[in-house]
Order: sequence, then C-alpha cells, then structure tokens
Amino acid sequence: MADNEIPEEVRSRLALAIDVDDVVAAGRLGKAMAPYFGVAKVGLELFAAAGPDSIGTMIDLGYKVFLDLKLHDIPNTVQRSARVLGALGVSYLTFHAHGGVDMLKGGVDGLQQGAANAGLESPQSLAITVLTSDDTAPDHIVPARVAVALEAGCTGVVCAVSDLREVHHYAPRMIRVTPGIRLADGPRHDQARAASPGEAIAGGSDLLVVGRAVTEADEPEAAAEQLVAEILGA
Repeated sequence: MADNEIPEEVRSRLALAIDVDDVVAAGRLGKAMAPYFGVAKVGLELFAAAGPDSIGTMIDLGYKVFLDLKLHDIPNTVQRSARVLGALGVSYLTFHAHGGVDMLKGGVDGLQQGAANAGLESPQSLAITVLTSDDTAPDHIVPARVAVALEAGCTGVVCAVSDLREVHHYAPRMIRVTPGIRLADGPRHDQARAASPGEAIAGGSDLLVVGRAVTEADEPEAAAEQLVAEILGA
C-alpha cells in the first residue's frame, strides 16, 4: 500500500504508542510510522526520560500528541499539573476516573486553562475507566466511572473494546479511545482484554491505540500495513 493510499480519516484514528526511554529513538520511530499514524501516544516511560521535549518532538513530526500520564492525585495538584501540560500543545491528556469528580473537574479546568493561556486549541480530557490489563473489575465499575467522567466534564473515556457499546449507551457524545489493539493473528502480550482493529472499528472506537503489535513486530512497516488493511476491511 503506497503512502498516499492511506486515507487521512484512518490515520487520524490511529495512535502510535511510543514506549521507549530515549527521545532520539522516539523520533526515529515516529518518523518511520508517520505515514500510518496521525497521533503519537507519549506515556510515562518516554515522558520520564525526556519530559516536554518528547511532546515537542512528536508535534514537530506532524503528530497530535496523546499524553498518557493517567493523572491521579488531590484535585489541586491535578489541576495545576494539567494546566502546565495543556500549555505544551498536547491534544489529549488522561486522568484516572477512580480519582473522582472533584479531581477530574480540576484536571479538565486546568487543561483548558493551560491551552487557552498558550493560545492553543482545547485539548481532549480523557478519563481512564478500567485498564485493559485488568479483567477482574466488577460489571458496575465502567458505568460508574463513565458517570463520574460525564459529571466532571471530561470529553472522552479510555476503555477496552469490549466496553465500547456500554460506554456509548451511557455517554453517546463522548470520545471513545481503545488501547490493547492487536492484529487479528498477533500475540496479546499482557493485555487481558485485547481486541483486533476490526473489532474496535465495529464497536465504534474513535481512536485506536497501537503499540507493540507494530513496534515489536519483525517488520513494523508490514505490521502497520496490515493494521490499516484490517481497518479498511472492517
């Protein structure tokens, strides 16, 4: 598949998890995968290694940045931290819904303030429901955390593909982000609730987060091609 055959509406729904501890390596990976992914997920590992430079590197490569720090602290600390992060140009920032309404409200407000003060577009505030590595959460947890996210003013949630329809039932206007995406014939790694790209698209995911399925493949570009093909065929 030639680069120009990948529709922008597909790239914009794919987030590449940049799970490395070196900003130079992150830049190389981001550059190689740019034809396939429109969003770069910067997590704890890379942010701990390179801080704000990791965000700037991905923005300079043309990505929107999904900063996945899963903030969870007292409301004041989360608000002040989110305000700093909002000014750095991130397009998405995650918070643990388990932190409750006041904490999430603080995060949402801080994120918007930071972006506005820097003259940037409003980022998306994403509430983490249940990690995709956790298959032990009771059935009532996801609806309860979606309700908390709604009350706090979050614009989206992060959930497993298996929870997509339930999230849509309770919050049809919220952005739904799904990690744990694995190619149909690929390994599941430590994701207890992994799913294929086709399953995610069929379930209504707005943003698919893909990491090791591509980055640890023997041929990453071939894996990315397969990823796109599965989405186009869904």
